[in-house]
Amino acid sequence: MKDLFLFSGFISYDHSWSFIFHVILTGIVCLLIARAATSSMQLVPRGTQNIAEAYLMGVMTMGRDTFGSEELARKYLPMIATVGFMVLIANVMGIIPGFHSPTADINYTLALAIIVFLYYNFEGIRTNGFKKYFGHFMGPSPLLAPIMFPVEILSHMSRVVSLSFRLFGCIRGDDLFLAIILVLAPWIAPLAPYTLLTVMGLLQTFVFMMLTTVYLAGAVIISEDH
Repeated sequence: MKDLFLFSGFISYDHSWSFIFHVILTGIVCLLIARAATSSMQLVPRGTQNIAEAYLMGVMTMGRDTFGSEELARKYLPMIATVGFMVLIANVMGIIPGFHSPTADINYTLALAIIVFLYYNFEGIRTNGFKKYFGHFMGPSPLLAPIMFPVEILSHMSRVVSLSFRLFGCIRGDDLFLAIILVLAPWIAPLAPYTLLTVMGLLQTFVFMMLTTVYLAGAVIISEDH
């Protein structure tokens, strides 16, 4: 990190400062894009509004397919779309020379994973009630409850690790790969890696959003059999 040029380095190359700088910058970019998309709404969308509406329609389609309900897809659209947008901007930021991906830091991805974990459990309890929600952790038979309950708890806790480390590992690896390419061949090789890393950033954003949607669906839609 210290051997590469970063705009945050004009103030300090301290890791904590660089992380905070890029997290705040990610939030500012998200707000500016959202502002640009909604500042002059038109019946026939153009420019940023068109891109934003296409993105939201994609999230709606994913939600509809996962929840099996238009109502639930609309209800959780703000949460899923916002998380996805924050992940996307953070992923892509590291591809731009002079910037670093916040998602290449475990603190950022872990914070997002904990937010998703708390939110879907809260929604599960709020929608189904405490007893019914945790009752489905017991499995289909009371005899299996002593085994199933600890297994389900561990399974849900592992989702935090899965969400955070998958995103962190992929983006950190992408950043290191790009850094090596820029050191070895700064004027010749970067174009192909830029394209590849952009695709990877988009893919990891989709995976994070898809898992968030699946976890939400599993929490709020509980079969009566359980």
